[in-house]
Amino acid sequence: MSEKTEVDLPPAIIVIFGITGDLAQRKLMPALYHLMKSKTLHPKTQIVGVTRRSIAAEEVVDVVRLCSDETDGVCDPVALEQLRSMLTIRHMDLSDGGAYDELRMYLDGLDATAGEPLARLFYLSIPPNTMSPIVKLLGEHGLSGSSSRLLVEKPFGYDLASAQELIAETSQHFQESQLFRIDHYLAKETVQNILTFRFHNPIFESLWNAQHVCRIEVEASETIGIEGRTVFYEQTGALRDLVQSHLLQLLAVVTMERPSDMSADAVHAARLQLLEGITPLSAEEVAARTVRGQYDGYRAEAQNPRSFTETFAALRLDITNDRWRGVPIIIKTGKALKQKQTCVRLFFKSAEDSETLDNCLVFAIQPSEGIQINLQVKRPGFGSERETAVMDFDYDRHFNAHGHRPDAYERVLVDAICGDRTLFATSDEVLASWRILDAVVAAWSADAGDLALYQPGSDGPALPASFTI
Repeated sequence: MSEKTEVDLPPAIIVIFGITGDLAQRKLMPALYHLMKSKTLHPKTQIVGVTRRSIAAEEVVDVVRLCSDETDGVCDPVALEQLRSMLTIRHMDLSDGGAYDELRMYLDGLDATAGEPLARLFYLSIPPNTMSPIVKLLGEHGLSGSSSRLLVEKPFGYDLASAQELIAETSQHFQESQLFRIDHYLAKETVQNILTFRFHNPIFESLWNAQHVCRIEVEASETIGIEGRTVFYEQTGALRDLVQSHLLQLLAVVTMERPSDMSADAVHAARLQLLEGITPLSAEEVAARTVRGQYDGYRAEAQNPRSFTETFAALRLDITNDRWRGVPIIIKTGKALKQKQTCVRLFFKSAEDSETLDNCLVFAIQPSEGIQINLQVKRPGFGSERETAVMDFDYDRHFNAHGHRPDAYERVLVDAICGDRTLFATSDEVLASWRILDAVVAAWSADAGDLALYQPGSDGPALPASFTI
């Protein structure tokens, strides 16, 4: 990823559609508060919250007091007041074209007050199925000029066809260079560090291939259920929610070839090449190469006794290039499982041709971030017994991060203001990911006969032997 020693942000107008929504209140506003507290935001920055609800700016800022991750539990009153002074709320009917004309004139006024044209970030913190009409109206009413950037959350479509349609519609109003498709996993510290770990530690770079690696696992498991997100989850499911976006992007970062340089274009090209090198699952392979499940109690939570939405999804994939040919790739995610963890594991081949996977490298992404290596060592004493020892690099411990460390959404906002698209997904990457899964989406939509029920707090449905071959 791009190297940065310090941040000198230009002024910008950040327009948040859906400022009263869950994402904006839990993630975006606390991120803006921390950027304000650290004096990262330019003092001329303006934040415009767009909502249908009748709410005052003071009420929005009050939520920050509850959501900000402060070690002492107390928010900085000066930073809060500065955030409040930057924030205005506009009540809009999002289907009314005239309201967008009024928004444009208001933003033009902010430019005039600042004495210079400001970059405009339109952050669509809204349900994905409501995005297209807003993008269209932004374009039709003069809000998609060269200074504008469009930030959108996943999922990017619901299948390959809808993603293609969405990309075509968006491209009528915004250039690809203006699109910032957010995958906040790519902004997490461990994920950013994967390429540094690979390409600046020759001992590992030389082992990064099928000759030495026998298996790769990408996992994102949660102990919680849907936590009230019924509407979103019923429309999305585990496959669309995490596999198509976050986990395939994680896999691409771990397995892609070295970029020609660390520019955004070169990193995107390397990730796309890797994604296009993953063999899409065929309709005939879906039964043997995928597992889906639903935790017991989900239907009651969703208030849908006939729901077939999967809360667990696992796939076995293959990368067909010379570096990784023959290495099983396992991707799995689930809710209401025994353990909360998001990680990537690389298992190395045994020097003794044993079936035991003695050496494992783990990139831990959440709940704690770090890198672990499992090694075989001899126990002290006169015998020759071995055991596994863990060498552990922990971000908080190593960098003495007793205070606040910038989170993924802070990095998302900073990079978008700077116009750096390295950590965002391109249209081609989105389509490549959907092609990998298109037959799975079709098969799971047509037939729910293989949906396995699993108990909350378990490991989820058992994976078949085909996942280890």
